Amino acid sequence: MEKKKKSFWDHLASCYLLIILLFVYLPIGYVVLFSFNESKSLTNFSGFSLRWYENMFQDRTMIQSIWYTVIVAVIATVVSTVVGTITAIGLSKSKRVVRTIVLEINNLPVMNPDVVTAIGLMLLFISVKFQLSLTTLILSHISFCIPYVILTIMPKLRQLDDNVAEAALDLGATPWQALVKVIIPQIYPAILSGALIAFSMSFDDFVISFFTAGVGINNISMYVYSMKRYNPSVNAMSTLIVVVVTLILVAVNVIPRIKDKKANKEED
Repeated sequence: MEKKKKSFWDHLASCYLLIILLFVYLPIGYVVLFSFNESKSLTNFSGFSLRWYENMFQDRTMIQSIWYTVIVAVIATVVSTVVGTITAIGLSKSKRVVRTIVLEINNLPVMNPDVVTAIGLMLLFISVKFQLSLTTLILSHISFCIPYVILTIMPKLRQLDDNVAEAALDLGATPWQALVKVIIPQIYPAILSGALIAFSMSFDDFVISFFTAGVGINNISMYVYSMKRYNPSVNAMSTLIVVVVTLILVAVNVIPRIKDKKANKEED
């Protein structure tokens, strides 16, 4: 069979896709490249060096900001994923009126500007005489991550067959066993997606963190914002973050496929 020749519009679509990919990934590649630059120049690559990586690990303030960012993001992700998953499952079994009202309320933090949410949380903590600290920062991140988890999981729950869980209960499973062994395995991809979104939202947040963090508590975005002049060590820090995120995404996509292949081989 003769291969169908690509039309002008096919070539145009390919060029458009290439431009979009370059627009997204070229700045990341630029940061990675200049993290190995010997000089402070951001336009002239004078030679390969690990100087800025050494400076990064010697900068106590930067390492501390990375530590705070990771700790807050991990805790916020775990808590918001658990709470959001349970809430989404509960809403899927609730009456339509209750589900509609709760989901509309859940959409408010998502649609609300970050600065409004940040000021609201700050005033809440102050009004209850809760001193701004690492705890308030974590609570704030949990509060704005939960809605994203719920919104990610709800569409998957709508696709489930309610008869499956009911069948498990009829066969003698407890409600907990039906939840853990029947419902959660079916919505696991959505739970994982919600967790990744929550982690990225927390890791990247600046506005809410700026208003709810205590004295001496800085995450990465707050540290970069507070710099009086640009520090090339930020390129090294950004490169490490890109590498870690890439490894996580590869693991999340590759490990399930490996498990599926092993399961298929066992069945054969």
